[in-house]
Amino acid sequence: MTAPAPAGTGDLDWVLVLAPYRRDGAYLQALLVEHGMRVEQCAGAEQLGQCLVQSPGVIVATHEGLNPAVIEAIAMHLVAQPNWSELPIVILLDRAVSHARIRAQLSKAWPGARQTYYQRPVAALELVSGIQSALALRRRQREVRDYIDNEIEFRLELNHRVKNLLATVTSIFQMTRRAASSAEHLASDFEGRLTALANVHAAVFEAGGGAVPLADVVDLTLLPYRGDDATRIAVDGPDVTITREAGTTLALCLHELTTNAIKYGALSRPEGRLELRWTISTDPGPVLAIEWLESGGPPVSPPSRVGYGSRYIRSALTTLFGTPPVMDYAPSGLHCMMAGPLARLAAPPAPIRGGGPV
Repeated sequence: MTAPAPAGTGDLDWVLVLAPYRRDGAYLQALLVEHGMRVEQCAGAEQLGQCLVQSPGVIVATHEGLNPAVIEAIAMHLVAQPNWSELPIVILLDRAVSHARIRAQLSKAWPGARQTYYQRPVAALELVSGIQSALALRRRQREVRDYIDNEIEFRLELNHRVKNLLATVTSIFQMTRRAASSAEHLASDFEGRLTALANVHAAVFEAGGGAVPLADVVDLTLLPYRGDDATRIAVDGPDVTITREAGTTLALCLHELTTNAIKYGALSRPEGRLELRWTISTDPGPVLAIEWLESGGPPVSPPSRVGYGSRYIRSALTTLFGTPPVMDYAPSGLHCMMAGPLARLAAPPAPIRGGGPV
């Protein structure tokens, strides 16, 4: 019975048997498979390179099969293995051979391997226990490998996020500076925009990843302006999770709309009201539509000049949704409509991790 390891999996949880003479290979394979281990036999040096590429967890070899070509092939594999790896090799020795000579030869040839020697005949239970222990060691090494890979990925992602964040802050500062009429004006507007940015990053952090609920982005952005009147700002919409980048963009746009409403729109008067709602339609495909509607404020008219906030909102939302927002400066209050394919904003579902044998 043969249970070959899938090529290229690198699971480190299978046994490579090098026993080309007599029936040693067949016996070892049957014994190990009987105890639940995956096994692949290798006939010689020609096939060995391909087998080693599959990353065996343990090599079990009879000393007769360790000719110079095989020893060299294993040595090259050991040299190329990463720092976390220490390949266990189990060698079965005949009673008649010089154990000391073989140990010295292999220790010199394979300094990067954990070598275990058994003298034949060896009790089946003893051999199985030793190989199982070696596989357990490899599983621990695999955990170290995965931890290192995750750390590298985390650091790369952190570096990427920091660069993007600094670029965003720099852009916000430059555009705020150009529109500022005084140092106080610059400080106030820049602080508000940074607060909106920080709120979204806090929401993403609390969500535990690169995605955040749209409702959280809205709540954190509008919370400072709601005051004691719960009806002053009405928010409504279905549950939807968006990417970190989409959340950051929306938060900054909502901040600009809120700032404008406080200065010139509905939130500049006690009786003013703001409605923010979003819907998801399914025809012809999932489309996210977000509506900003002000009422009860002073009469509204189109601005005489386009400031930083309007330019940013139009540019950012066009990039985010794929279509420009509709800005209706109706006398009763500003009405902003933004819509686009949900796939442009929505976070992909978390991958389902299948459990394999360990």
